[in-house]
Amino acid sequence: MREDTDHQEEEMEINMTPMLDIVFIMLIFFIVTASFIKEAGVNVQKPKAVTAEKKDQASILIAITDKDEIWINKHKVDLKSLRTNIEKLHAENPKGTIVVQADKNAKAGTMLAVTEVVNAAGVPSVAIATEEKQ
Repeated sequence: MREDTDHQEEEMEINMTPMLDIVFIMLIFFIVTASFIKEAGVNVQKPKAVTAEKKDQASILIAITDKDEIWINKHKVDLKSLRTNIEKLHAENPKGTIVVQADKNAKAGTMLAVTEVVNAAGVPSVAIATEEKQ
């Protein structure tokens, strides 16, 4: 009689292996398809504009501070090494765009130099970040 109850308990167990397989496959899918945004690393006061519009797939953020410092991916970058950084980050996500977040007190020449370097790096889409004017 004891053997009968042991045998019944074994048959009533739920096999969790297929569910774990599905969970791991979904996890791998989300990791592979996720696009990661490279943050600039500093906060800037963006100028206000009436023509501001939302941009999708911004994968690389370049910040220009009021002291004309250039920041990418939480690292201060000089203008000479900017192109190699952009090319490397753009190769990771070729469909993404680059957004330049220039402080409203930054020099226009610095922003122009950054956008020229981005264009020279072969990135077709560059946007300038602004605040929406109310």
